[in-house]
Amino acid sequence: MTSTELDTHMASPADRIVPRRVYCVIDHLYRNVELAEAARRGSFDHAGVVLDLGRDPDWIGGGLADDKEWRIEWVKLYEGLDLAHAYAVTGEHDFLTTWEDLVGAFIDQIEVGHDSSDVSARRLQNWLYAWRRFADAPHFDGLRPGFAERLAARIAADAAHLREHLTAERNHRTLELYALLIVGMSLPQDDHELATFALDELATNLHTDVWADGVHRECSTDYHCIALRSFLGGIANARMADLPLPLGYLERVSLALDFALHIQRPDGLIPSFSDGDTADFRRLLAFGAELLGRDDLRWAATLGTTGTAPERRDVTFDVGGYLTARSGWGDGATPYGEERFMLMDAGPLGDGGHGHYDQLHLELYGNGHQLVVDPGRYTYADNPWRHWFKGSAGHNTVTVDGLDQTPYRRGAPKRPTSEARILRRTTTAALDAIEAMVTSPAHDAVHTRQVVFPGRDYWVIHDRLDAATHHRYEARWHLPVEAERQTTVVRDTHQTTVTFPGGRLVFPAGLDVAIEDGWVSPTYGVKHAAPVVVARTHGTCADILTVVSPGADDVVLDDRTSGGVLGCLVQRAGVDDVLLWSAGTDVTWSREVIER
Repeated sequence: MTSTELDTHMASPADRIVPRRVYCVIDHLYRNVELAEAARRGSFDHAGVVLDLGRDPDWIGGGLADDKEWRIEWVKLYEGLDLAHAYAVTGEHDFLTTWEDLVGAFIDQIEVGHDSSDVSARRLQNWLYAWRRFADAPHFDGLRPGFAERLAARIAADAAHLREHLTAERNHRTLELYALLIVGMSLPQDDHELATFALDELATNLHTDVWADGVHRECSTDYHCIALRSFLGGIANARMADLPLPLGYLERVSLALDFALHIQRPDGLIPSFSDGDTADFRRLLAFGAELLGRDDLRWAATLGTTGTAPERRDVTFDVGGYLTARSGWGDGATPYGEERFMLMDAGPLGDGGHGHYDQLHLELYGNGHQLVVDPGRYTYADNPWRHWFKGSAGHNTVTVDGLDQTPYRRGAPKRPTSEARILRRTTTAALDAIEAMVTSPAHDAVHTRQVVFPGRDYWVIHDRLDAATHHRYEARWHLPVEAERQTTVVRDTHQTTVTFPGGRLVFPAGLDVAIEDGWVSPTYGVKHAAPVVVARTHGTCADILTVVSPGADDVVLDDRTSGGVLGCLVQRAGVDDVLLWSAGTDVTWSREVIER
């Protein structure tokens, strides 16, 4: 059987036809026998909500009436892959029957074009992936009589409608084109015309959506990697079918892989900036390493056990406005998972509606612990939770009079937005220093943030606020879930120290420091309580100084401001660091090792 033939079992009656093999980019996912058992009972679990809808569900009106996102995930029928896996490992025919029941009911109830193009695209992809997984089971002897022909006809009709109604741009177009590529390769009836069309259009979308620095135009860490998975799938499937890749495709994918590489934390997860989840994309990096022959990706994918450590520790993505810094890649005395890491956002909100109002926001990790975190997204529903997770107060930045940097909308902004830019960056083997600023249409204050990484051991963050009118300024630091009910605040004459599992925050005594209730959403629809540290001050102009230190070492902060030059002494872990800076100049840093 060649790669250009339609796969069959023994003879080729219509009910024994199966889709041709393609490279399934999510083959390692959706292998949950428990979810398959639930699906054959008619129970479905999405966004943290379980609903019993039966094996002949109401595909139009079923699901959550007040959360369309639940139905969107449900009708994509990812459970089909779980059912196919359960069928393969148990041999129980009822798993196959369940899938036939669910898909058959959907075809009976839902007309072609009923759902949005992106939802239809994911469903097409999942139907084909599941069908092929069923067919690969050793005991598979075909679908129920007539069902294969019926399903193939519906897939062809959905694909034809999708091709005529592609989303104009961005991520939805990417996933729609990738679904057409899978259809064109799985059920070829046109000598790869559909697959070739999809691949060429996918390349166009790749060059439009991935900027010259490798950052996806939506500026979401999670969606960047999800889109990248489709672009990598385009490479793998084109090679399987001997289709030539369009000019520049590999080069632009490599740039996107650079961003995915450098935003990975030492624990192997990526932060959830701008409508994302805290996700594990190590398999994506391994996929990229295999397709492009890159040992640096292999190193990160295996947490430093295979491959070659990346050369750069500090990377500035000038167009997307993201900055990363780390103490190392686990190629020295410090193990991979114990390295220190920072991701900072000093760029645009991103195209579309996924951008959070988080400019100058950062996430910090060190010594095996999250220190300050991005809380995630939780929901897309238009309610107060959407605002909390998207708004400026839901991020590690400074709010002015409690306002968002950009006036809130659930989706894309309709009015002027805040604007951020990177002012300068100085990097040496022992120091990284960043300066960036943001202006807002909501107020007259200009926020400048300096992030200093002395000795690549800990961070000193200086927030400068300049305005012509009086304001309330609040710097917020969102702690991880592990800090809930495990955070203490100690105040003395010269500083306030907040201690939590994995680290501590230290502030000068002149700031009003308090703990607020907060939440962290590791995945859509799920949230957990987590504390937020708030440092407040008032005035027209103000300086807010924060030290973020991993580990349990005591930190002493002493003011060294003099003659208009802001300065501080930080004593920790046997060293005394003196940092001095003034507006528009580089930070100076000196270190003295002290035996205490």
